[in-house]
Amino acid sequence: MDQVASTASTNPGLSQIERLVCAFTAPSRTFEDIRHGHRSWWMPFLVLSLLSYVLFAVVAQRIGIGQTVQNQIRMSPRTQEQMSQATPEQIEKAQNFWGNFTEVMFFAAPALGLLYAVVIAAVFLGTINFAFGGRAGFAEMLAIIYYAWLPQALQLIMGMIVLWFQPPETFNIKNFAPTNPAALLLDPATSSQTLYAFASQLDVVTLWTLVLFSIGISTVAGVKRSSGYITVFGWWVMVVIYKVGMAAAFG
Repeated sequence: MDQVASTASTNPGLSQIERLVCAFTAPSRTFEDIRHGHRSWWMPFLVLSLLSYVLFAVVAQRIGIGQTVQNQIRMSPRTQEQMSQATPEQIEKAQNFWGNFTEVMFFAAPALGLLYAVVIAAVFLGTINFAFGGRAGFAEMLAIIYYAWLPQALQLIMGMIVLWFQPPETFNIKNFAPTNPAALLLDPATSSQTLYAFASQLDVVTLWTLVLFSIGISTVAGVKRSSGYITVFGWWVMVVIYKVGMAAAFG
């Protein structure tokens, strides 16, 4: 640890802006900079937080929270069936609850994202260090997570643009950007929920992020690049299986 601190103090490394730009253009430079002790992650955190709030403002203005909730009910056959058996008062109460819940989730998105990043960092850290003999630290891993998430900024921007050209009743808050086959080709209200869940996981931005995870983890942990890919994509496959299984069972 003393050696890492010494390296960070003698090597100024990349600036915050340079590290952010390199995450898109030359990701190895960003992750090498993290490996040399420059472990701050506040810049991507701020960028993603700001864009998530802008998306919320666009959704509230262009779609409306009430319409967003109604869309989710319509796009879920199981929920629609439950609503068909409820009284008007129960339906109104449920819609108010989910409207408030949606607003809270938007406002809490940065904090929830940080919690999610901590969990992912812990899982990847344990896997790469114990299974592959890596030497990564938690702070480095957390920085990797946030810089690898930066492609989501493009997804958020794309979602905002698409919002202005689609009818409000077609907006799907769970899949708001056309970056996967489900968003482009399938109607969640009429398609198989299992197929829709699987197609949603084949997301260009998600795959891009997974590749960045793999490069970052292997660079910082000092292991083969293949070990990083096995770690990341191995966990991703398990997540896909879980989500598709849940959609098949409860969709």
